[in-house]
Amino acid sequence: MASTIEKIRQLREETAAGMMDVKRALEESEGDLDGARRVLRERGQAIAAKKSARETHEGLIEAYIHFNGKLGVLVEVDCETDFVARTPEFKELARNVALHVASMNPAAVSPEDIPQAVLEEERSIAEKQAAEMGKPENITQKIVEGRMNKFVSERALLTQDYVKEPDKTVGDLLQETIQKLGENIVVRRFVRYEL
Repeated sequence: MASTIEKIRQLREETAAGMMDVKRALEESEGDLDGARRVLRERGQAIAAKKSARETHEGLIEAYIHFNGKLGVLVEVDCETDFVARTPEFKELARNVALHVASMNPAAVSPEDIPQAVLEEERSIAEKQAAEMGKPENITQKIVEGRMNKFVSERALLTQDYVKEPDKTVGDLLQETIQKLGENIVVRRFVRYEL
């Protein structure tokens, strides 16, 4: 029994989930901590998906100026309430997103926001490169699609690998914060200036 209480305490500290949620996750995973983490994460993502329809009218604008003064970023991160906007976790998210934008220079917030002209230009380059390989047409098309998918995932903020933890994307970081704070959070826009 003591080990179950310790597991519950540990999972609550790690995930910020409610006690009953942690207890149910442990029961489902038959006492396995890794299994319980997976269950909580799956449920958390389901909760985050439900919250994504809620309106975000509050938030903050985070600014980052690089030490040499030649690079600056403004990021707007929105949430549902001003209470959440003032929490250290929300401020840390906004700061981390600004730092990420400064270092990775994304073209847009989400893949859908990448300008069509940029996509068309990249597609024509990929088609020319694939044609030079001399492969059959169906394989050439697959190569072009693969390159386009990679380009989009590398140029959209939410699908980029997060600079501080490359094993997750910026979108994953956003989902984790939504789970932790219990509100919908949206990266609305950003601007990056560089001399």
